[in-house]
Amino acid sequence: MNLSEDLKKVVLAGIGAAAVTFEKSKDIVDSLVERGELTVAQGKVINEELKRKAAEKEDADTAAKTSGSSILDEIENLTPEQRAALKAKLEHLDANQ
Repeated sequence: MNLSEDLKKVVLAGIGAAAVTFEKSKDIVDSLVERGELTVAQGKVINEELKRKAAEKEDADTAAKTSGSSILDEIENLTPEQRAALKAKLEHLDANQ
């Protein structure tokens, strides 16, 4: 079990999902504008809001990644006994879910 790689995969998956969601949302708004269900001005406002939310999500993902990296640094500095205790605790938590 490589906790470092698993954490990286989770963070990257979150970033990827946010990017896809933003792109799909933008496509939907553009489609509504083309069909006349939204005005161009309304579409621009919605697109700007989507961009802002995507930027906020990216900032949160970056903060989580940084936090995850510092946790991994702490884990790497544990003694073998501390790592064994941590592993046992994590296995116990997994078993209870």
